[in-house]
Amino acid sequence: MKICILSRNENLYSTKRLVEEAKKHGHETTVLDYMDCNILIEGGNPLLVVNGKNIALPDAIIPRIGASKTYYGCAVVRQFEMMKVFTSVKSQAIVRSRDKLRSMQILSRHGLGLPKTAFSSHPEQIKSLMKQVGGPPIVIKLLEGTQGKGVVLAESLNAAKSALDAFFGLKANIIIQEYIKESNGRDLRVFVINGKVAAAMTRQGVQGEFRSNLHQGGEAHKVRLSKLERETALNAAKALGLSIAGVDLLQSSRGPLVMEVNSSPGLEGIEKTTGKNVAGEIIKYIEENAFKKSRDKIGA
Repeated sequence: MKICILSRNENLYSTKRLVEEAKKHGHETTVLDYMDCNILIEGGNPLLVVNGKNIALPDAIIPRIGASKTYYGCAVVRQFEMMKVFTSVKSQAIVRSRDKLRSMQILSRHGLGLPKTAFSSHPEQIKSLMKQVGGPPIVIKLLEGTQGKGVVLAESLNAAKSALDAFFGLKANIIIQEYIKESNGRDLRVFVINGKVAAAMTRQGVQGEFRSNLHQGGEAHKVRLSKLERETALNAAKALGLSIAGVDLLQSSRGPLVMEVNSSPGLEGIEKTTGKNVAGEIIKYIEENAFKKSRDKIGA
């Protein structure tokens, strides 16, 4: 089988691990920078072109789309979908998960536990909104932020007002969220593949830091999930239509709360912490489902 990994950097840990595992399974593997792809659209004949040549279609793609390139990256994934190529994560699901507000609205509709969240275009209403989400303190997040960047803890009304004035001054879209004190800078990362938990770890922020991201200096440890934590993670990925997802949960006094669902979760932290071959599980998922799609196509 021919597998194409859509990644901007073939030297990233996640990309290298996927290539390694695909080759172990006997598959022909290529890494393609999706930003180099040109999209051609005409009736009944969608094409992708790189350096003036039509791309030879693979049997499956694994999108590793960076947050800052979501729009173009998803357009490329969508073009592959139009050309009947199996994708491990669908373009629409990536778009859904990248919009923090939209994803939380969807998760709320499915009855999943969430931190109280507010969204407004009026900074002067911050005082009433802070009360609505149980603050201060409150967490202020850029809708486009990733890996803990663009996230601020405001411990007072004045601090919140200053942060919001700065964000609004930059015309940035933000949400404000309830601060879950009992989580104490700790969260759970649950790696979901095809409706099953492949691995899970707990992440703890450095002392004095409320963000637990490993990119911000946090530590990680293998963890055994409770039944409710497992169900919450699986239901969150399902609600957003993600076959592969990194679901971040906060442990609160009212049960697990979904903080974020990542459509291109990194493999390095989860594999090194848990010792699980997550990349191999992704390849197995593609084998099972890409082959099934081919059989269904032939049968049709």
